[in-house]
Formats: sequence, structure tokens, C-alpha cells
Amino acid sequence: MTPKSQKWMQLPRNIAIGHGAIADTARMCTELKLGKHAIIVTGRTTRAIAGESVSDILASDGFQTDIAIVTNADQANIDATVKTARDASFLVGVGGGTVIDVAKLASTLLDIPFLSVPTAAAHDGIASMRASIARDGDTVSVPAQAPLGIIADTEIIARAPYRSLASGCGDLISNYTAILDWQLAHRLRNTPYSEYAATLSRMTAQIVMDRAETIKPELEESARLVIKALVSSGVAMSIAGSSMPASGSEHKFSHALDRLAPKPAMHGEQCGVGTIMMMYLHGGNWQRIRDALRTIGAPTTACELGIPDRCVVDALVHAARVRPERYTILGAGLTRDAAENVARITGVIGVC
Repeated sequence: MTPKSQKWMQLPRNIAIGHGAIADTARMCTELKLGKHAIIVTGRTTRAIAGESVSDILASDGFQTDIAIVTNADQANIDATVKTARDASFLVGVGGGTVIDVAKLASTLLDIPFLSVPTAAAHDGIASMRASIARDGDTVSVPAQAPLGIIADTEIIARAPYRSLASGCGDLISNYTAILDWQLAHRLRNTPYSEYAATLSRMTAQIVMDRAETIKPELEESARLVIKALVSSGVAMSIAGSSMPASGSEHKFSHALDRLAPKPAMHGEQCGVGTIMMMYLHGGNWQRIRDALRTIGAPTTACELGIPDRCVVDALVHAARVRPERYTILGAGLTRDAAENVARITGVIGVC
């Protein structure tokens, strides 16, 4: 019998990051002994960016390949992918977070491995054991398997819209408040806590903060830096066995915005803005968070998110009810006056 204190950790076995790394796809699949029938899970846009290339690279090396197109991260797309891949040996998710999350969950249901081939560096789902899907009008985080391998071609990622890279930086910087929330939950609710996972997660945020001035559009070195940090953040979650090293009150705020805003911004952008306010609540240096995001070119205000001030305040009030089992600095929730005060003091609202 497995002791209750024992838990499984799933970590990527092979990781290739660099210029032209996509050319190593067939070699990695062979080294990992994945079989010969691959389903390339990709999107309509990312099919042309990298999906077809991955298919051609594998086909030229003797692999049988088929392509499955994903439009949304929802159960319908997961079911369709599972149906397409029923006889496949493995899946290759080529695209952004939506594509990779669907590939991750479909491969989990099929009990076959999958490779993660990100075409943008927008969030840390490229390496983690969690996936975000739409369910009953909300976005929920569900357990899945980690990718067996990751191929991040910095040439492709550097060509993606810079907004995606800046969003990834916001997601990484949010690890600061996620760790503070995790520590708080450990002290007040005896939530299991891993110092190793917390240290790794905090380090990824620190790297981005320290190198903020070097993160620029269309620079492969910027893409390399952010991708490495995103992979490390995903690994921290796998070590912890939960998303707590990288998801706290700032993610609750982002998910609340997804529900309440007429047109939500990117996930990492919202998490970055949430981190400014949550760091204020924690009594930390929220100004440093704001300044790093500004330097990178990520949003720091509701106006820059393209979201009305009232929605930010509503999301702060509502955020504690998102995943209520996860204790954070938000406690049982903020009053509307307190929420408006936090957002004004940090400059998130009232600047348009």
C-alpha cells in the first residue's frame, strides 16, 4: 500500500529550447520511444506557424501523422481530439495555451504521452500538470499529465505578438503573491507546503523582475529567458502536486475578471495587475511589481487592460468566491469600499 505521505511527481523528461529547436522533434520522439503514430493538435493560426512543419518533420522520419484542429479549451474540443486520436501513439500540442491544454487533457484521457510545442510564451501551462478549460461559463483548472517532452523554438516564439510574451511575464511575476498566499494558508489552515517548490517558483519571478529591462520585442534571448522561467514554474507545480506555487489571490482576481468583464484581457496580463493589488494587501513592495511590469510593457491599470474600473472593483469583491477552498490574503472577501480603496491606492483604477 502506498503511504499517504507519498505522492507522484510528473516532470518533463526531455526539454529543447533554442533557435530552430523544432527541427529536433522527430529525434526527441524517437529518443522517448513514443511510437510511430502522432496526432498534431494545433489551432487554425498555429497550424501554419508550426503545426504543418512539425507534421512534415515527423512524416519525413517515418512517423504517421494526422492533424486535429482546436478552437477552444472546452469539453467539446477535448472529446473531438480524443476521438481523432483514439488509435494514436502520442499527441503533439503545437500552439498556445488553449491548444496545449486540450492536448494535455486528451492525452490524459487516452493514457498516452504528449509533447508540448509552444508557439508563444503567454503562460506556464506549457510544462505543468494542470490545464485550464471552460466549464459551465467559468474557466477551471483541472489535473492532467505533464508533457513528456517540451520543444520551444525561440525563433518562432520571438516572432509571436509581443503581448503574449509580456503576458507570460505577468503570469511569472504573479508567483510572488502566490507563494505569499501559500505560506499564509500553511500557517493558518495547515495547507501542505513545499519549500523546494516555493523556492523554485519564487526564483522564476525573481529572474523576470531582475531582467525586466532586457525583455524586448522580437529578441530570441528574451523568448529564451521567459520560456525557461515558464518551464521552471510549471515544474514547481508538478513538484508541489498542485498549482499553489503559481496561483493564488491574483489568479482568483483574474478568473473573476473573466466572468465579469465585457471583454477580458489575456490571463497573464490580468494576473500581473492582480499581483500589484495583492502585494499591497500583503504589505509588500507593490510599487516594484508595478514598475517591472511597466518596464516589460505589460498592463498595470484597468485602462491598459481595456476593462472598466467598475469591473476591477467587482472582481476584487467577487474573487474570494473563486475556488473558496483555496485560502489567500483575500480571506472571506473584501468589502466594496475596501476593494475600491486597494485599486485606487495602487493606481489600477482612476487613471483613464
